[in-house]
Amino acid sequence: MKRTYAQAGVDIDAKAGAIKEIGQLVKATYRKEVLSEVGLFGSMFEFTGYNEPVLISSIDGVGTKLKLATALDRYETVGIDIVNHCVNDIFTCGAEPLYFLDYIGTGKVFPDKLVIIAQGLANACKEVGCALIGGEIAEMPSIYSGMDYDLVGVITGVVEKSKIINGSTIQPGDIILGLPSSGLHTNGYSLVRNIFGETKEVLNVNYPELGQTLGEALLEPHRCYYNLLKPYLPFIKGMAHITGGGLLDNVPRILPEGTTAQFDSSTWTVPPIFKLIQDKGNINLMEMYHVFNMGIGMTVVCSPEDTDELCKTIPEAVLIGQIIRQGSEKRVIIT
Repeated sequence: MKRTYAQAGVDIDAKAGAIKEIGQLVKATYRKEVLSEVGLFGSMFEFTGYNEPVLISSIDGVGTKLKLATALDRYETVGIDIVNHCVNDIFTCGAEPLYFLDYIGTGKVFPDKLVIIAQGLANACKEVGCALIGGEIAEMPSIYSGMDYDLVGVITGVVEKSKIINGSTIQPGDIILGLPSSGLHTNGYSLVRNIFGETKEVLNVNYPELGQTLGEALLEPHRCYYNLLKPYLPFIKGMAHITGGGLLDNVPRILPEGTTAQFDSSTWTVPPIFKLIQDKGNINLMEMYHVFNMGIGMTVVCSPEDTDELCKTIPEAVLIGQIIRQGSEKRVIIT
């Protein structure tokens, strides 16, 4: 009997069928600058309209949040997670998202699951005018076992060189505004799984303080801030996307030397999901701030004279801190 690739665990036909269906979702995200068709070995994108264009790229993954999605057999949100995470990252520099590529590594191709993931990717891309220009589905049964899979995204955006936002103009006296997160976003799930486990039974427990099941709260999609904040870029000196490392590690990335970001934690309400995690896991408060976003998904630094206008036109924006000079290192203080 002659051996086949399918006997080794790789079903080329199943993958081809999924890619054909996903291709229609991909095409729906195309901008006029996309010059390639689905299926070429390389994706092509032409852009114009910039005098001194600077390309800004980022890569990230959904992480172990995928384990919870698998346990609940829910895949509609994970594509949204990775697109929004990547868009937020490059937007902190003022970049317009141009195109996105995804990588899905899996032990076995389940066409229906892949199409649902791709639908989330496409919907999130369309939401910000970003082309889902290409991707890769890698079936590797010797690397991924059972229903395990990985989802990674790469994004490229562009910004006029003169309009790059990098925090270099931030100075003592500037104000820090916070935009609420939609939950954990895509960080801290290894700790959450360590506390609660990842069984369907555990995730389907309804907690009154959450108003939903634990699984529903944990799978809430990562929020995107691009459309909300784009009109106010001229007033923004710096933005920090609060991902792994929380406020403590992410805010210093945009601070000039010798400045400190001082936050007043009483100015915003920490969502119940974080309090539940802290109580069930017996976690120190500063550790919570180091692992999770604690309800703040994006911070925006602006001049004091622009604060009232931004808070008035962005109702969700909350004044949560200020920039001070304290010592010679870039740091964060949370009181």
